[in-house]
Amino acid sequence: MITKELLDIKVTTKANIYWNGKVVSRTCYRKDGSKFTLGIITTGTYTFDVGDKEVVSLIAGEAEIILPDETEWRVVKTPDVFEIPAHSKYQIRTPEVVEYLCDYIPD
Repeated sequence: MITKELLDIKVTTKANIYWNGKVVSRTCYRKDGSKFTLGIITTGTYTFDVGDKEVVSLIAGEAEIILPDETEWRVVKTPDVFEIPAHSKYQIRTPEVVEYLCDYIPD
């Protein structure tokens, strides 16, 4: 579960903006150098390409996802966590604004 406050992190000021501003995040780094993003996804359906493995923790809201090798939508909701394998794609659709933290795990 994600705490309400993150301490001792470095945040980049430039936003990561996708789908004409419908998905927005900020890149952050922990003291150990590990990278994560903190962001929101607005109502819609989106497909994302993944480089490094991603571990997504929902902070607020509910969505449906289709991960690689899956064919059916499945519900995820706060405080669920799901993983996307490196070098793949996944789909997410949201009926409401979803807040998330995404950790990147280099391969």
